[in-house]
Amino acid sequence: MKILVVDDERDMKTLFEQRFRKEIRNGDMSFVFAFSGEEALTYLGEHNHEAVLILSDINMPGMSGLELLEQIKKNFLKPPPVVMMITAYGDQENYDTAMKLGADDFLTKPVEFGILKEKLKAIL
Repeated sequence: MKILVVDDERDMKTLFEQRFRKEIRNGDMSFVFAFSGEEALTYLGEHNHEAVLILSDINMPGMSGLELLEQIKKNFLKPPPVVMMITAYGDQENYDTAMKLGADDFLTKPVEFGILKEKLKAIL
């Protein structure tokens, strides 16, 4: 399963690579990282739906994760990727907006990797 992680915090790349070392080594999952919403859309456009799951931060400079979510749900329909939003702000407004825009799940930071792994296994 190819997973696109979208987060302006570059240390998230190292964190995901450490926490999913075994899954990456076994070939169960592979990760691609984009550090902005714009970069994520470019990747998705150039790689023809390779990513089946997108984990996106909400609060990023430039295009927010919610704006990215809206673009993904409008422009990448077949097959539709699963989109999980990740945010440091677990407020009801962000949650409601993300769900209204079509988010498949909503996680808060710091990411609880045990819970995330369980959710990913359910998708596999």
